[in-house]
Amino acid sequence: MNRLGIDLGGTKIEGVVLSADGILLTRKRIATPRMEDGNEAYSSILTAIRSLIEYLELNVNTTCSIGIGTPGSISSVTGLMRNCNTVCLNGKALQKDIEKCIERKIRIANDANCFALSESRNGAGKGYASVFGIIMGTGVGGGIVINNNLHAGSMGIGGEWGHNLLLENGPDCYCGRQGCVETLISGPGFTSDHERSGGRPGTSPAEIIKLAEHGEQIAAASVDRFLTYFGRAVATVINILDPHAIILGGGLSNLDILYDRGKKAIEPHVFSDSFTTPILRNHHGDSSGVLGAAYLWD
Repeated sequence: MNRLGIDLGGTKIEGVVLSADGILLTRKRIATPRMEDGNEAYSSILTAIRSLIEYLELNVNTTCSIGIGTPGSISSVTGLMRNCNTVCLNGKALQKDIEKCIERKIRIANDANCFALSESRNGAGKGYASVFGIIMGTGVGGGIVINNNLHAGSMGIGGEWGHNLLLENGPDCYCGRQGCVETLISGPGFTSDHERSGGRPGTSPAEIIKLAEHGEQIAAASVDRFLTYFGRAVATVINILDPHAIILGGGLSNLDILYDRGKKAIEPHVFSDSFTTPILRNHHGDSSGVLGAAYLWD
């Protein structure tokens, strides 16, 4: 049976159809509806997902299994969405509402879990017994794959390292806490930290790094802090999970410094006499999540 995957992002919704043997048959991207009123935005997202599924299935002239990657996750207690930075989804019965729209069953997983699954199956993590997939972009998320199977955990929060405490009394996080990993090593977190330290407001991570390379002292200090935060946060994951490989995704995965200086920043905090964990760039770019969503029925 063909597999249809949907990646519900904050700015785009992407859909693909894979054949039974994993060949990409068709794909389409649309903009995520953005409206001020939460209920209206949620309704528009449901309509957009239904329309995208209809378009993709019409394109391949068959019905498919359907997997959807979302921000946040479904509560095992209430069945409602939670922890979504696309906040109009929080408190909604997203899976049931989509199933009602299209009149069939679907599977839903966190978008970082879908990323990790895709990269483990046939991406940068292929051949590794265990993979920790890291998303560093607008937010920070993670997913755990062991022997090509997702480990979501008993509460559905496996891999959610982005909301571990990194800095006591640190920046406010949308989750209601302070000093989460996400507030410091996401793209906006890096930019905000630079601004708080006297840098120009709105400077992107790539621009901060370029300024540092040209000798700008405030930028250089910002980069040093960012790498220190990155090293401590990733080492905590390694000390708990000890994965065979770590795959980086999201916009910040394009920063070359994460694979040399970033890896060196991890080593002092790893509880071992050697540090051999590969820190790898993803293979599928921003399509990793949608491909992983399609694999949710395997």
